[in-house]
Amino acid sequence: MSIEVFSFFSGLGFMDLGFEEAGFDIAFVNEYNHNFIQAYQYARRNRLYYPRYGYYEGSIEEFLNDQVWNEQFPDYDSRNKDKLIGFIGGPPCPDFSTAGKNAGSTGENGKLTEKYIRLIIKRQPDFFVLENVKGLYQTKKHKIFYEQMKKRLYRAGYSLFDSIENALEYGVPQFRDRLILVGFNRKKFGKNLKYTIGTKKIYSMNQIERCNWPTVDPFQVGIVRNEPQDIIPEVTVEYWFRQNDVGNHANSRDYFNTVANDKFNNIDEGDTSKKSFKRLHRWRYSPTAAYGNNEVHLHPYQPRRISIAEALAIQSLPVWFEVLPTLSLSAKFKMVGNGVPYLLANGIAMELQGWITKHMN
Repeated sequence: MSIEVFSFFSGLGFMDLGFEEAGFDIAFVNEYNHNFIQAYQYARRNRLYYPRYGYYEGSIEEFLNDQVWNEQFPDYDSRNKDKLIGFIGGPPCPDFSTAGKNAGSTGENGKLTEKYIRLIIKRQPDFFVLENVKGLYQTKKHKIFYEQMKKRLYRAGYSLFDSIENALEYGVPQFRDRLILVGFNRKKFGKNLKYTIGTKKIYSMNQIERCNWPTVDPFQVGIVRNEPQDIIPEVTVEYWFRQNDVGNHANSRDYFNTVANDKFNNIDEGDTSKKSFKRLHRWRYSPTAAYGNNEVHLHPYQPRRISIAEALAIQSLPVWFEVLPTLSLSAKFKMVGNGVPYLLANGIAMELQGWITKHMN
């Protein structure tokens, strides 16, 4: 069975790549920001990949217009029983994040989540995935809005399943909680559905928390520290730096060359206690890789900030994934930091692919 995916708020396409590698056909890519569209295509320039309906640079709101929709997807409503269409998207989330604007559903970014819900209800895909920050689910004022959106989706014919998933459990070297909401159209899949999010986890949080993770060590440029015992090396910064050969990556020189700063030398390796200027520990996982809002992550054993190559590794991207060189450093870090960790997206996608295949056979 053919399963096409329409991607909204695509960004650099980390989520799309996770779904593509799980066997889904990314048929359409929509992103408002021109730089993101350029960078999305650049990263895939050497792959046999082009979405059937192309790339669309514009607001998601445009697709609520029937004329725009029908011109872009003339055969959408004529799909047969051997084809499924799903929507995936992670609307910009700072309005639901306690570390961001926290403006909620009335903020400019918060409104985009409601528009994504409206699009799903109007266009009736066979399934959808919504990804967002855990604040949308856990913060009281945001959860009221979230529950209202779920009620609208249920009344529109969708069975819904949600969970807070941590990227660490999927093998990402980063502590990052994300809300995952999956919906299935009852006209296609029937009623009384059973679905569990999280079956493709590699590790459990209990397993991770039982490890004897190092805390802080004195910072010294270039010093060698051997891998400690009783950790999970596959979710450490150093493991991913080595796996992605970050020193020879195309984006290895993409970091801010700032004026010498005592903070670069006086913060211990592994000291992430401050709001900003957190120094990563090579043999531990990274805090959330959000490189905006004055969040500065320092290299474990170099007197500088981390590079784009290192940030991509912390987001668990494959070694071939590169960011367009002509963009500003600020734009590059924003793009990488905003993305859904690749292995988390891939785990959610593999789980979904397996369930659909089993259910439709």
